[in-house]
Formats: sequence, structure tokens, C-alpha cells
Amino acid sequence: MKRSATAIWKGAGKDGKGHLTTQSKVMDGQAYDFKSRFEDGTYTNPEELIAAAHAGCFAMKLSFVLGAAGFTADELDATATVTLDNGAVTSSALVLKAKIPGIDEAKFQECAADAKANCPISKLLNAEISLDASLI
Repeated sequence: MKRSATAIWKGAGKDGKGHLTTQSKVMDGQAYDFKSRFEDGTYTNPEELIAAAHAGCFAMKLSFVLGAAGFTADELDATATVTLDNGAVTSSALVLKAKIPGIDEAKFQECAADAKANCPISKLLNAEISLDASLI
């Protein structure tokens, strides 16, 4: 499978503006700019999109890992916080709150660690990836 997205940027770095469009058109001409990336703007930015991709990928991978272990989550609430430092993505911090009937803490942590290590976005990132996982 291949997926694509397009970025169109017009103007200089700080003063320019861009638009992002995904193949699915879920994002269609979504604005992004310098302020939204490095200051306090109102548009999206590449790091926010990486965070969304990491959280979504991790949660889906964990659902598969849990299924292989005989568990089905009632809910997996995953948040990823991506840090951009000196022009590089240096980390992605995953926080998970999970409702999984019948699972014990040790098995839960094992499954979460497996998903963290093996989701495709984790494998893609050349950054430190941390995980704070808790059952609720």
C-alpha cells in the first residue's frame, strides 16, 4: 500500500504560507505556516501531523497485539507529543489510558511495549520514543 500527501508552499520561510492535502482528501488545502510551527499559530504543522500519526498507529497496533493475546480493549486513549528541537524531531512521548477487561498489569505493559516498538510509525521515527501506559 502507498499513501501520499502534497504540500504547496508560497513565499519566504517566515512570511510564507502553505497548504497540505492528503490523498484521501481528509485534509484538503489545510493551511500551515511558520507561526503554527514555531510560535503560537492556529493552523496545523508537520509535527502535529506526526503526533497524530504516531498516536493512531500505536493505538491500532496495540489493538492487534491485544487481540493476538486474547483481549479486546473497550477503549484505548493514546496521545503522542512530538518534540522539535534545533530543527529535528527528537522525541515522541506516548501516553496511553486503556480500558481492557480481564487483563493484568504485567500483560498490559508487555502488550503496550510490543505495540510501541513495532507500530510502523515508531519504526519510522529516528527519535527517542517513551511510553507512559496505565489501565483505567
